Amino acid sequence: MSLFVEFHLIQNFAPSNLNRDDTGAPKDALFGGYRRARVSSQCFKRAIRLLAKDKAAIPAEFLGVRTKKLVQLVEDRLAALGRTDARSRVEAALGAAGLKVKDDGRTEYLLFLGEKEVEGFAGLVNEFWDELGTSAAPATEKKTKKETKASAPAEVQKKAKALLDGGKAVDVALFGRMLADLPEVNQDAACQVAHAISTHRVEREFDYFTAVDDKGDPDESGAGMIGQIEFNSATFYRYAVIDVTKLVANLQQDADLALTGLSAFARAIALAIPTGKQNTFAAHNPPAFVGVTLRCSSPINLANAFERPVWPDHQLPLSTLSVRAMSDYDDKVSGFYGDGQDAWAYLDLTGAWPTTKGEAQHSLDGLAHWLQEQVTARLEA
Repeated sequence: MSLFVEFHLIQNFAPSNLNRDDTGAPKDALFGGYRRARVSSQCFKRAIRLLAKDKAAIPAEFLGVRTKKLVQLVEDRLAALGRTDARSRVEAALGAAGLKVKDDGRTEYLLFLGEKEVEGFAGLVNEFWDELGTSAAPATEKKTKKETKASAPAEVQKKAKALLDGGKAVDVALFGRMLADLPEVNQDAACQVAHAISTHRVEREFDYFTAVDDKGDPDESGAGMIGQIEFNSATFYRYAVIDVTKLVANLQQDADLALTGLSAFARAIALAIPTGKQNTFAAHNPPAFVGVTLRCSSPINLANAFERPVWPDHQLPLSTLSVRAMSDYDDKVSGFYGDGQDAWAYLDLTGAWPTTKGEAQHSLDGLAHWLQEQVTARLEA
């Protein structure tokens, strides 16, 4: 049976510039024929991943790291084992797996690896220290990727390739990874995150600012610096969905770890806020609504509830109007595409969500606990 866990959030941000484009302006998009504020999925995914790590919601050995500095990470672990001057051997081990290291000691592109994969490479170099010392290229000689791989002992090649299994890293399992030269070790994401868009139309605004020189002479008038920053304020609809079956498969059939990951994600998606220009705007505004849906047929993004923008009402906040519009749209679309086994639970600060539509929760921990119980019951059924 298919099982999808969806997250639907309504979140109003005070004036801010959380996610900038190449000109420094807040990202936006056309939707339903109207300009909307936007925060990219990549921006929110990074915020979610880092918050879950900072909160230690998932054991460190089941997390990943995105970096070009894999050589340095492996060297540090070898140094703890008393192995020094390991650079050439580490490069040889990575080359045996098909990973090229550039002259500056960094990999060709960002790698998203589980901590266990990093530890695995350190263990491999330690185990085959002498063999890798023989196959490593001299400092004055740089081998091609193909030559580096071919020069490594066959057993090292086999073990190095086997190391790249995702390492049961929850964030790698959720968000996936692509290694351009090693498609066989790619991991399809169990989680899909939509770009957050405003439920209403927006216009960019401009903050013209000046900075005064504290050490200016009495006869110096005017500002020491002037400039402007673009910003907006918007009520966003945010959506993410996790394929539970895919998550368990990515975690090598470890259902308990998948449940830990789901619980951590439920907390992090509600608490994570992008850091862009926060020293300037301090837009630390939690969601007004967090809904979790279990769907058994197919995922349903409710963004089309806002194809026609929500319009301001002097009597009600935009957040309240947005929650009401989302509920109404879900009633319609679920009637056609939903499943009788679908279930909702929610946190609602607006009072607009129907009390008959799912189970009301009174804390984020309660919502995460409900999710764990529901998924556990359905996996065991």
